[in-house]
Amino acid sequence: MSIEQVGPMVPQVAMTLAAIAAAAATPRPSGETLAEQSNRVFLGINEQLGDPSLATGKNWSQLWCALSADNANMAYLAQSRDGSNQFAVVIRGTVANVTDLLEDLGVGTVVPFTAVGSPPAPVYVSKGAMEAFSQVVTMSSGGVTLVQALTSVLSKAQPNPTVYVIGHSLGGCIATMVAPYLQAQGLPRTPQFGLYTFAAPTAGGPDFVSYVDNSLNWVVNERYHNFYDLVPQAWTSLDNAKKWYPDPPGPVANDDVIGVISTIATLPGPNVYAQPGDDMPLNTDYHKHDPVMVKKSLQDFMGQVAYQHANSTYLSLLDAPVVPSGPLVTGISPNVGVAGTPVVITGSGFHPDKRLEVDFGTVACPRLDVSNDGARITAHAPEGVGVVAVRVTTNLGTSPAVPFGQFAYGGPAPVVVTGISPDNGWTKTPVTITGVNFTSDAKVYFGDNPAESVRVTPPNQIVAIAPAPSIGIGKPLTINVTVLSDGYSSPPGPADEFTYKL
Repeated sequence: MSIEQVGPMVPQVAMTLAAIAAAAATPRPSGETLAEQSNRVFLGINEQLGDPSLATGKNWSQLWCALSADNANMAYLAQSRDGSNQFAVVIRGTVANVTDLLEDLGVGTVVPFTAVGSPPAPVYVSKGAMEAFSQVVTMSSGGVTLVQALTSVLSKAQPNPTVYVIGHSLGGCIATMVAPYLQAQGLPRTPQFGLYTFAAPTAGGPDFVSYVDNSLNWVVNERYHNFYDLVPQAWTSLDNAKKWYPDPPGPVANDDVIGVISTIATLPGPNVYAQPGDDMPLNTDYHKHDPVMVKKSLQDFMGQVAYQHANSTYLSLLDAPVVPSGPLVTGISPNVGVAGTPVVITGSGFHPDKRLEVDFGTVACPRLDVSNDGARITAHAPEGVGVVAVRVTTNLGTSPAVPFGQFAYGGPAPVVVTGISPDNGWTKTPVTITGVNFTSDAKVYFGDNPAESVRVTPPNQIVAIAPAPSIGIGKPLTINVTVLSDGYSSPPGPADEFTYKL
């Protein structure tokens, strides 16, 4: 698709800039210094800003980038190259899961937002949001803070520049504080300001919203949120999520989900929160959803929440090209051996002409060979012990640990369930379980109940008779089927979920 770049920034470009901020968000499993990770973040952002297929279209240059000492927050500064005299302050979203993000915002305590001087009336924000904001505006790169970097580039800019402050998730929450803070700094060239947030939980109360929306001047002040994303419901309408998701396709909230949401909803205590910005809802008809995460379980519900909150989902909802993800490991062969064993790693995002590292657990792998098509890596297992995840790191990020990416030093080989059939039924339903490395003495559990009868055809098939389910609060009808074999318990996932019909 073609997205016009000259003129005011459009939301597709803003969301792309926000998604790019997630490059190299986590350190390597084998460890790296803050300076090494900061450099990888900088290179990853540059790599994606140079991608002509994205909505940013190679029209932006990175000027400054800084990472907080605890890696909790990151921001970068970019400038347009198309003659539009635009600058973007982009703040990274959370690298934790959704529940951790909401709990970390510290909404049970509020503090005055005095970083903008003396507003017409006192305004308050959550203590957690204030702490994140403080990190962002004080962290530095080479001793240069965000305000210092912005002051320097604006002093050399053409007249009438525009500064957009942008963020997704926690980054959007912080952006609503950073944008008014920057307006109060008396920056050179007296820039105009714009504010774009995506998937953002709110930072403060009605007085904070009134100050942001009514006391400051904006060329744009828009808040984009997926109607079925849990995070931007915080802290104004979390109870809405108890009625999610539309059925069909689901997943419908069960008692466990409702309990989790109810607990999270109590975190603000007596504090009242509101959302700033012009409301721009997306996906109100739920046409965009993960078809895998649709069963009535806490696991699927939170999996759907994560999908609805993702950068890629927001880009798709805005009809913008999705930012390339980091590397992904889909399998390794063999998955058992000793130090020095050649291991072929398959997956995607393995670029032979770019920096690439492999870790076995927390140990770096010194010997690598990448195929020309970027789909395979041949690595030699370093010294190690136990069962470890094999993960690949590039400037765009680190691959997640996956069941088929486990390497067992000295054996036995890891056990994984790849599917069950049927995936629903009654007590005494025969269920065929497929996977890898099943031994003849394998045991099968439906949730916490052992199967009544198990017939194993090693190494990849089991037929088990579904036992009676556990009934009651905290005992959902959709459970994981787990295989215990050779000392391994198969990791749970969507492929092994079974739903009881009562």
